[in-house]
Amino acid sequence: MTVMTSSLEGKVALVAGATRGAGRGIAVELGAAGATVYVTGRSTRERRSEMNRPETIEETAELVTAAGGRGIAVPVDHLEREQVRALVERIDAEQGALDVLVNDIWGGELLFSWKDRLWEHSLDDGLRILRLAIDTHIITSHYALPLLIRKPGGLVVEITDGTAEYNAANYRVSFFYDLAKTSVNRMAFGQAKELAPHGATAVSLTPGWLRSEIMLGHYGVTEANWRDALAQQPHFAISETPAFVGRAVAALAADPEVSRWNGQSLSSGQLAQVYGFTDVDGSRPDCWRYMVEVQDPGLPADVTGYR
Repeated sequence: MTVMTSSLEGKVALVAGATRGAGRGIAVELGAAGATVYVTGRSTRERRSEMNRPETIEETAELVTAAGGRGIAVPVDHLEREQVRALVERIDAEQGALDVLVNDIWGGELLFSWKDRLWEHSLDDGLRILRLAIDTHIITSHYALPLLIRKPGGLVVEITDGTAEYNAANYRVSFFYDLAKTSVNRMAFGQAKELAPHGATAVSLTPGWLRSEIMLGHYGVTEANWRDALAQQPHFAISETPAFVGRAVAALAADPEVSRWNGQSLSSGQLAQVYGFTDVDGSRPDCWRYMVEVQDPGLPADVTGYR
């Protein structure tokens, strides 16, 4: 399955943190499946966030609509509880329901250091990372869940980096980054316990090595020539587009038996094997299995059997 059918027509989704990367990919694929998608973030055509990048939520909303859904851009700082409250009230007033909540808020790429240890790292930057990665998700769920559980079948997807299994066994390089990404997995587990009696489901979901706008820029390539980056980092061959994790979320949202996943930590590659979707090139990259079996043991890059 390379193109989603309109299996989510009539459904309402909120992708919190949809300016770029995984959030944009998820919003667009939900739109491709027919959903109405509210996309939020701090970067608009009038004002950029401290990320100071060109991508905007208006662009994301337009991509959602072009894909076949209905994209609605709402500027929101998810650390500001009154802005989040107003967002949910608007969705309630306009749609009367919320079927899917995707917590993808992050924005910490410029704040963490890969080399500084806890006592060397900027404390202000470290605590800001935790606020951006954890507090934002909690605030958003706090206000959105009462609308989501109004009818059975709601889905919460917490986007993180790394499965719970992988993160439990591997230090994610930097103290604050590690704490942020492992915490999101646990937040999904906790929400799953509280949502289950209301007929709703919560999961955590990780993409693999994501060819986001920032990552492509890091290697000095574009999506059109991304393989040129393999000269710098051969393991980048396992990477995937944001559409891949987007299709994972769309597949979960369309699954009438999605509750079977409640409380679990999932990956895009894992769900591709279950639901049969592919990345835009027709492949199914299984990044986290590759990480464990090839990259982490220090073997030469070889994606044979992994995508």
